Amino acid sequence: MEQWQADLQHWVDNGELRQAVFSQLRRKDEGIPPKTTIRAIELRGSLHYQFEYHSNNKVTHDNVPQAEAANRLAQWLEGHYRQALFKTAGADVQILFNKKGKATVLRKPPTSKAQEEPQQHNRLKQRIVQEGEAAPFMVELGIMTKSGQVIAKKQDKFKQINRFLEMVADVLPSLPSDREIRIVDFGCGKSYLTFALYHLLAIKQKRRISIVGLDLKEDVIAFCSELARKLGYDRLSFQVGDIAQYKEHSSVDMVVTLHACDTATDAALVQAVDWGAAVILSVPCCQHELFRQVANDDLRPLLSHGLLKERFSALATDAVRAQLLEVLGYKVQMLEFIDPDHTPKNMLIRAALGVANEPERKWKEYVAFRDALQLSPYLERALSHKLSEALESKVFVKEGYTTVVE
Repeated sequence: MEQWQADLQHWVDNGELRQAVFSQLRRKDEGIPPKTTIRAIELRGSLHYQFEYHSNNKVTHDNVPQAEAANRLAQWLEGHYRQALFKTAGADVQILFNKKGKATVLRKPPTSKAQEEPQQHNRLKQRIVQEGEAAPFMVELGIMTKSGQVIAKKQDKFKQINRFLEMVADVLPSLPSDREIRIVDFGCGKSYLTFALYHLLAIKQKRRISIVGLDLKEDVIAFCSELARKLGYDRLSFQVGDIAQYKEHSSVDMVVTLHACDTATDAALVQAVDWGAAVILSVPCCQHELFRQVANDDLRPLLSHGLLKERFSALATDAVRAQLLEVLGYKVQMLEFIDPDHTPKNMLIRAALGVANEPERKWKEYVAFRDALQLSPYLERALSHKLSEALESKVFVKEGYTTVVE
């Protein structure tokens, strides 16, 4: 055994190898990918090494247990590649093979990331839905293969679903544990996230739940209904319907609304508040209402440019939503839903109902913000009855503004 092979065995056995990259094929036209990346990952509670093969604009994966990884790495490198870079806890090690197969080993101090996180093994993030463990709904929706491998073109969707489930997991303590959890998803679309929510709560956590997905497109609802039946998700149903007209429940525990346009997001928020929803998850889409209203002489350098005004108005709209929900006793967080490289519409409003904290102060802050921008938001008017209850004072609408009389 050569020294580099002994080192490799040591790195793997001790969990010190974080990443490796193999490149420069020894021979071409053998069907071997021109580049292979290997990463340490946590899978089912144990260390594995994930081989990621890059070939013809496609990426495939193979997860190898720690006990088998050193042999696989050595054979794959020695048999097919002339160059490798190993990133370990103690050093970055480059191995170069000449035409006769003799190895030259070059070492340098580890990268700054390796120095900062010497015990993290550069493992993939522990996701709620793990690659290598086939989730039936992901297989049916074309995100995973039957063996649990994520299809290359669906990597972004896979990450988005896991990000969404992480956001849900954080607020699960706000949901009831002693009875069925009622959930409504407004504008569910093809329902990737609706199925993911059912998978998390009903399948993995064995909770009693009932989910209704609502959308205006009949063909989409027909597709989702058939898929729910095929998967045996008997507490998941889909209906054709409009947010404002949905009246089948007197109370709901969680409301999800993704990419509802303009004031449709507000209509869903009003419905959620009226139901007393413990959790609200909302990703706004196009937001036009306040664009037509916002005005402030001091902000003229910003508001005189259409693109800047559009972005500012969208942020102001979400600030209005957050502040009004906080007046009503919700703890609100603005979260990045997915990488902004994929879509600029990546803000998620997560609100969990609690005890109202200084509603009067939050209301005064809101009024100052609203008046400074000369706004008259639909959401404020639609929630006037709830605001009146929260502030224990009379609230009425006059000339487009909501006014509080002490």
